[in-house]
Amino acid sequence: MFRRDFLMLTAAASLMPLGAQAQFVPYAPGLAEDAMQRGDRIILDFYATWCSTCARQQRVMEELRAQNPAYDQNLTLIHVDWDDYGDSELSRRFNVPRRSTIIALKGERELGRTVAGTSVSDIRALFDLALTA
Repeated sequence: MFRRDFLMLTAAASLMPLGAQAQFVPYAPGLAEDAMQRGDRIILDFYATWCSTCARQQRVMEELRAQNPAYDQNLTLIHVDWDDYGDSELSRRFNVPRRSTIIALKGERELGRTVAGTSVSDIRALFDLALTA
């Protein structure tokens, strides 16, 4: 057995209990675009690891997801690292002005967004827009 295959299988097996709960996945070119083509309900979170506003938004989103499992069950959650993709085609396509921007989509259609918003009610409203689209 190849060591890399063994390590990947071991990692996958250890994460299986988490499979019931979706997690934000890191953006890579094509990921969000494929989800849009499928017509998924999507939350795009443009963040930076060094951004204090982004950190507050992360805490709010984790709290909301813990309170409402439907978010994880029905939404495609994608983290877009601003340092890597702030000047990407995806950022330009949606005219993202800065990090700490959260966008709710249904397929390719934008439902709403918040820029630097940290209130629970604003972020919940975005998640609910996507959930009910």
